[in-house]
Amino acid sequence: MLGNVLIALVAALHFYFMYLEMIAWDTPAGHRAFGLTPEFAKASKVLAANQGLYNGFLAAGLVWGLYLGEAGFTIKVFFLACVIAAGLFGAATVSRKILYVQAVPAVLALGTLLAGW
Repeated sequence: MLGNVLIALVAALHFYFMYLEMIAWDTPAGHRAFGLTPEFAKASKVLAANQGLYNGFLAAGLVWGLYLGEAGFTIKVFFLACVIAAGLFGAATVSRKILYVQAVPAVLALGTLLAGW
């Protein structure tokens, strides 16, 4: 049960990331969330939208696994592993903050899922 709650939280975070990257990137909220200048946000808006789409796919995969219940175990493991990989790569290449807002919640969700909690 706890694992599924944490998976739902990770999915919600990724839907929020999708919103920020696809819709709010070139707004004051997007500028604050990512530390962007208005000029950079405008120039990179299309790239951010593409990135947001991928975050939406991660969230959708987690929701799919939750929807399937016990039959979705391997789907949940796969998509959590993808989130962790993306978080580690982002932390190494963009900002250490990504480790804490993306990878750590997914690691906690995966750990509780594997522990059967």
